[in-house]
Amino acid sequence: MEDHVYRVIEITGSSQSGIEDAIQTAVSRAGQTLRNLRWFEVVQTRGHIEGNKILHYQVTLKVGFTIDDANAGA
Repeated sequence: MEDHVYRVIEITGSSQSGIEDAIQTAVSRAGQTLRNLRWFEVVQTRGHIEGNKILHYQVTLKVGFTIDDANAGA
């Protein structure tokens, strides 16, 4: 197995449908601008309530991605 170095960022996704959809929304959006996404960890869940109804689920994730090898192009 190769040695990997990971960068970790924290992002928050939201959804009207549920927690799993909020996670997928966050990961999909992060994947549009970041490469080599490898794992995520849910660190917080919360929601937005209005009129005694849940309007949005919000999930904060730590997302890990591998850093490109500086010698990859050499």
